[in-house]
Amino acid sequence: MTKIAFLGTGLLGSGFAEGAAKRGDQVTAWNRSADKVRALGEFGVIAAATPAEAVRGAARVHLVLKDDAVVEEVLAAARPGLSAGTVIIDHTTTLPKLTAARVQRLNAEGVKYLHCPVFMGPPAARNAQGSMLVAGPKALFEEVKAELAKMTSRVEYMGERGDVAAANKLFGNAMIIGVAAVMADILTIAQASDVSGEDAIKLLGLLDVNAMVAGRGMNMAKGNFAPSFELAMARKDVKLMLETVGERPMAALPAVAARMDQLIAAGRGGEDCTIIAADALSRP
Repeated sequence: MTKIAFLGTGLLGSGFAEGAAKRGDQVTAWNRSADKVRALGEFGVIAAATPAEAVRGAARVHLVLKDDAVVEEVLAAARPGLSAGTVIIDHTTTLPKLTAARVQRLNAEGVKYLHCPVFMGPPAARNAQGSMLVAGPKALFEEVKAELAKMTSRVEYMGERGDVAAANKLFGNAMIIGVAAVMADILTIAQASDVSGEDAIKLLGLLDVNAMVAGRGMNMAKGNFAPSFELAMARKDVKLMLETVGERPMAALPAVAARMDQLIAAGRGGEDCTIIAADALSRP
């Protein structure tokens, strides 16, 4: 039986801890709100009073925390209890540049540390589904690869560059949040048009979003803005959308319209609507 620890037992962390305990690991957990740890007792998770107590004797320590500042605070509190061979697996969504510095600093100090953000919610964490990204030393990844595979349906090693998993996590979350914002606007247009929201969402099933990402998305990344849906025509359609909803609040389309207007004023209305990515291709 492997002894592991979880520092942070919010919705995702508690799902991970529950799943690990059910798989037969000896799990100790700590959370700032002790009630959240005690609630895991029914699954055999042992509550610790401090991070140092939680990690003492653990082969792996999993961090599921809020942000970079909390990661640094909790790591500092846990360090006195860490064994020399303990591997820290950090699932926190963090700022890439701070993550890169943390990976380099900790490994240089002899602390085994990998950044492993995930695309999964609490049910997926409990049931070892979803995806996990990994960045950090390849040899260290190989050491824990089999154990990480038990936590998720897909483990994707991104490389030794410390910030690469953090950046990719932001890419994915931007898509999730952006899609939610656009769907909210679609529902607003449906409301204003006296169409049921369910019917509006069903319509989206006719669109091949994966093909759009592979086609238009890759063209955008390559800087290919040959017109198939001209920006000026797309802006006309966005105007119709905004006029349809009137004074109702919108989540995304007003900002899209403003960006389109900037590019049209710059003489780019005849290019593909994907030209809105033009500045994203500039490199510092």
